[in-house]
Amino acid sequence: MQHNDIGTKKDLALYRIETAKSDMKSAKILLEAGEFRGANNRAYYGIYHAISAIHALDGNAYKRHKDALANFNKNYVKTEVFSRSLGRRIAEAEEIRHASDYDDFYIATKEETEEQIGTAEELIIQVERYVWKRLEKRG
Repeated sequence: MQHNDIGTKKDLALYRIETAKSDMKSAKILLEAGEFRGANNRAYYGIYHAISAIHALDGNAYKRHKDALANFNKNYVKTEVFSRSLGRRIAEAEEIRHASDYDDFYIATKEETEEQIGTAEELIIQVERYVWKRLEKRG
């Protein structure tokens, strides 16, 4: 791996963390406005972009969300870099996002949306710590 490769991976990972944080700002605005379906979507994308930040460090890219989540679970949840309970909550968040986006009669609740946002915030904090730790090890 060339030096500029590391810089590119670092930049992409940090950009995705910032994107995840931006998604969370949107999720909170939508929550406050009572737009729970939209807030669920943004919270999920916060999760997705945080996971994508880790994949960027590994030099991996996935076209489908399902693949990105599956590989995160395989490489980071099953190995307990991230807790299994957080892994379960991420899976639930994906199901809720899918229902919010595609099920015509899905009723999103405030409580559920607050949970989604909580899961996303927890993951983003942990991912950011993890990414910085890995970057520091590289020097």
